[in-house]
Parts: sequence; C-alpha cells; structure tokens
Amino acid sequence: MQAHDGMYIDGAWRPAAGPGTIEVTNPADGSLIATVPAGNADDVAAAVAAARAAFPAWSTTPPSERAARLGALHAALEARREEIAETVTAELGSPIGFSHAVHAAVPVAVCAGYAELAAGYAFEEKIGNSRVFHEPVGVVGAITPWNYPLHQVVAKVAPALAAGCTVVLKPAEDTPLVAQLFAEAVHEAGVPAGVFNLVTGFGPVAGQALAEHEDVDLVSFTGSTAVGRRIGAAAGGAVKNVALELGGKSANVILPGADLAKAVKVGVANVMANSGQTCSAWTRMLVDAAHYDEAVRLAAAAVAKYVPGDPADEKTRVGPVVNAKQRDRVSGYIERGVEDGAELVAGGPDAPEGFERGCYVRPTVFAGVTPGMAIAQEEIFGPVLSILKYEDTEDALRIANGTVYGLAGAVWSEDEEEAVAFARRLETGQVDINGGRFNPMAPFGGYKQSGVGRELGKYGLGEYLQTKSLQL
Repeated sequence: MQAHDGMYIDGAWRPAAGPGTIEVTNPADGSLIATVPAGNADDVAAAVAAARAAFPAWSTTPPSERAARLGALHAALEARREEIAETVTAELGSPIGFSHAVHAAVPVAVCAGYAELAAGYAFEEKIGNSRVFHEPVGVVGAITPWNYPLHQVVAKVAPALAAGCTVVLKPAEDTPLVAQLFAEAVHEAGVPAGVFNLVTGFGPVAGQALAEHEDVDLVSFTGSTAVGRRIGAAAGGAVKNVALELGGKSANVILPGADLAKAVKVGVANVMANSGQTCSAWTRMLVDAAHYDEAVRLAAAAVAKYVPGDPADEKTRVGPVVNAKQRDRVSGYIERGVEDGAELVAGGPDAPEGFERGCYVRPTVFAGVTPGMAIAQEEIFGPVLSILKYEDTEDALRIANGTVYGLAGAVWSEDEEEAVAFARRLETGQVDINGGRFNPMAPFGGYKQSGVGRELGKYGLGEYLQTKSLQL
C-alpha cells in the first residue's frame, strides 16, 4: 500500500492543506492499494493562483516551444507505458491487455498528435483587412472521470497546453494514481512551474471549488449529465466557458443486408470493453425484424466468450467494474430490465460464480427490449447490451434518435453510401461505419444532453482558444 501526501502545485509536490485522505482500492478484491490527499478549497485556490501567475509567460511562449514541451511529455509518457497500464489495472480493474492497448497507448498517441498540431497550427490568419488571432482562453479547470483516467486527462491537458492555457486538474477520486504518474511526466518534460497543477480530492469539495473559482476561465468536465448540468449552471452564472462531455446511450444500427455476424460480434465487443464503462458504448443494438432472432442468437454466443476474470491475467477479457456502488447500480438496472419484461438471454444480476468478492458484474444481453424501457433509455455504464427490433429504416432512425443522448453510434450496411446517408440523419456526434477504427485526431463530443464542445484533434484545440480581430 502506497501513501501519497502531496499535491503537484507550482512545479513541486507540496503537502495538502487539510488532513483528509482518499482510499484507493482494487475493485478486483477490495484491497487497499493507496491513499492520496483529499484536497479542499484551499488547495484549489493555491493551484489556481499558481496557474494564474504562470499564464502570462506561457500564453506568450512561441507555439514551437509549447510543441516541444508536449513532445517531451509524449516521450515521458511513452517511457511509462508499462507502469501506466499496471496502475490503471490496479485502480480501475481494467484487464491488463486492454490497459496496454487502450489506457496506455491511446493517451500517448493523442499527446503526440497535439505536439505535432501545436507546431503547425494557424494561431493567426488574415481575413480581408483584418488580422485574426486565436488566443488562449486562460486558466482551465479540468475535471476528469474514472473510466478512462489517463486518456481523459491527456485529451484535456494536452490541447490546453498547446493553446497556451494553464491548467488545474482534478482527477476522479476512484482513479487518482495514474494522474499522479502524469504529473511526474509533466515535471520530467520541463513544463514550467504553474502551467500544470494537480489537486486530488472529492468532487463535491475540490471539484466544486474548481468549477466555481472566479479565476478559472474555462471548465472542461467529463462525467455524468447530472453533474454536467450543475457545472454548466455554475459556469453560466459566472459567464465562463464550459466544455462538457457527458452521458451516452448509443445505437448500433444493423441495416438489412449488412454482415450480421460481424456487426453483432463487433457490437458485443464494443459494449463489453472496459467492463461496459464507456460513455460512447453501443449499448442499444437495433436489428430488423427478419434478422432479429438470428442476431439474438449470435449475441448470446458472442457474450459467452466474455468470461469475467482477474484483470491482472493477460487472458482476461472482462474485469470488475470500478467500485461496489457501480456494481450495485448495474445489477439494479439488470433487475429492472427483467421486471419491465425484457428477455434475459445471457448474464443476470447476480455476481459471476467464483467472483463474489470484488466488484464483478455478469456480462448481460437482453432481447425483447422496447424503446421506452429504462434499459433502453438510461445510461447503465456496465457490460449490458439491449437488442431492439425495428420494422423499417425510418423506424430504426426513430428508435436510434429516441433518447436524450447523442454521443456516438454505429451503422452497418453492405452499401457504404447507404450507411453514410443513414448516419447523417443520426442525432449524435460520432458514428462508426462498418466498424471504422478509432481516430484520435477526429472530433469527439455529443449532441443533446451528451454535452457541449468537442475533444481531440484541431477541434479539441479550438475549445481552449478565443478569437480576436484587428481591423487594419
């Protein structure tokens, strides 16, 4: 068990203002693996003051130098990939193979992309008789979730630094350890003191203090829609910018004539990844009536291969969810699905056999789901797939768009242009066509109650800039 007692503020590790601590546990067995400080409003104030003091120099640092610091940060993260993967597996419960392939690899790639983008970005342009400047918005308060604990940090901090902003990061209390590794990498990369600051703490205390601080110019938050509403309201009162990446209930639409076996297999894998704890997961599979029964059979067969196991084992495909509260929440939704009349074709609310200890949930598939059921409308955030039947493509579109969310989705068709035409009508921010692979430089973000703004690539960088024009 490791005991951490410092916050990274103004380029150094310093003791927390108060005596409180956060216990970090391994969700696979409930063991205590570390403690970190529970920061309070005083810690946040110190971090914001450091960021504010560092802003004038960093905001006027040439983009080429900011890009060089990001390049050094990329190298420092690359050197820590093994430690990053092991840390995420320990504090989140993600299977080690997934931690290597996604939790460690994707943030490294995103950081490299921003180093390259910062070096060539057009921070100034000429429009007629005007010179237009894209300038950093100021001090950024970044509040990140536990499900992709390093990726979400890098997706906020890297573009903010590239833009010339300074940052105070408040990571999720369930997964603060990888954020501390990130702070060590920032320090090693030679990022000037005060440009990046880390405060660990609970959301209602440190997170709220950061969101409401008068010297924070932009709040970038990823998490639940409920918390996002509160942050948006607080920011609106202060007339400050927000970037919100919130919940999702994404549809995986399989059009008639598509490769059904592939679409179902990939769709199941998408939902089971990270134990279902992915905001953009395709948790609703939509299949036409003629192919519905076959899709259900294929899904049941596919999910049977996702056997829960020890996340430290390279062969494990599904580990625990992050904590007991999340386990109980997911199990409650499974019970609700049964009560509402959905057909349980795989899994169930009980703990997997042999895994009564820890925070495990059985990978679950429901058939006979109707659009109005809770399991088809609300974000479960666990390894639970609902399969819905549609009559024609207009019915599929109505069902797919029939939630308050609009974060991601998928469309499968034997005709790519048909899939693209359907995807254009989906009210969602990102759609994968026939299993298109993840692009770390493409914009990611939501429609409706899935959020405001975009992350990744040049659109993610743009969130941290404001525009000034000079008429000559």
